[in-house]
Amino acid sequence: MSRRTAIVTGAARGIGAAVAKRLAADGFAVAVLDLDEAACEPVVEDVRSGGADALAVGADVADEAAVEAAVTRVAQELGAPTVLVNNAGITRDNLLFKMTIGDWDAVTDVHLRGAFLMSRAVQRHMTEQRRGRIVNLSSTSALGNRGQTNYAAAKAGLQGFTKTLAIELGAFGITANAVAPGFVETDMTASAAERIGMPFEEFKASAASQIPLGRTGKPEDIAHAVSFFASEGAGFVSGQVLYVAGGPCD
Repeated sequence: MSRRTAIVTGAARGIGAAVAKRLAADGFAVAVLDLDEAACEPVVEDVRSGGADALAVGADVADEAAVEAAVTRVAQELGAPTVLVNNAGITRDNLLFKMTIGDWDAVTDVHLRGAFLMSRAVQRHMTEQRRGRIVNLSSTSALGNRGQTNYAAAKAGLQGFTKTLAIELGAFGITANAVAPGFVETDMTASAAERIGMPFEEFKASAASQIPLGRTGKPEDIAHAVSFFASEGAGFVSGQVLYVAGGPCD
């Protein structure tokens, strides 16, 4: 097999950083992609200290030209990517009657447009090699969540997007799957706690009380699931949504 290269978007911190480090441990050269290239450097340094190769890439996933340039750079400097993890995401939470067009567009642009542009750019390399893995980060919010019409719609859309990719790209040896986290301890959930004026520890305890396993998730929990979908052993698993939420999801 030729060198294995993975791209992880939104990888400067949180779930994306954990995924990048896990894939590096799995033997991939990893492109750590985020809006701010400098913010990616600590993750790149961690990966390199573990003996794997990594590259910091700054790009707005909702910008077509930036995406094309980023994927071209990765292919030239690390090798043609055969794994793509569409993790980049933002929140702009509000109740429907308070939500602005800007809030709606910002969230759907990063999650949906970004996943579309990245997948379209990377699939060319995958189809040439006739193998590949695309893993999209959805959320339990896809099932509906108060104050998140934009985020819930985007995450539900990613599930339909994933299933369609699986149908279209399967003939080329490419799988597409989604991981849908529940409550995970990240800067995003910390910001949610701050927004409602609740200490993060109290916020986590409240969430954990509703989870059958009695705890909240860690970024590493999600990274393990992504690692499975990216593995050679998952070659007959495609078009699936895996909820990683500490219990069943409706």
